[in-house]
Amino acid sequence: VQLQASGGGLVQAGGSLRLSCVASGRAFGTYGWFRQAPGKECEFVAASRWRGDTKNYADSVKGRFTISRDNRNNTLYLQMNSLSPEDTAVYYCAAHSQTWSKSNMARKNSYEYWGQGTQVTVSS
Repeated sequence: VQLQASGGGLVQAGGSLRLSCVASGRAFGTYGWFRQAPGKECEFVAASRWRGDTKNYADSVKGRFTISRDNRNNTLYLQMNSLSPEDTAVYYCAAHSQTWSKSNMARKNSYEYWGQGTQVTVSS
């Protein structure tokens, strides 16, 4: 089982980035994105069931970030718009074989597989 995240980089405030996470090795029920800024705990960003339309977003990213997936290519995306310096962090994709409820999607402990992280830096 492997999750390979990519797409991070340096962007100016107000800009956009799209993160990708390619999953391989097995089928999953729930995917999510988390982030960890320097000196802070890992926090939930967004999550989605692999099948169906159930999604969940952290309040801090609602209306700016969109989680989506390409079922055929087993790829999860995180489109990030209107980025601010507060979004600077290492972003991790995560997955679990279970299909979680919206509340469980936001819990870090709900995920059993994690990608290696991709750095997003937003300059002011």
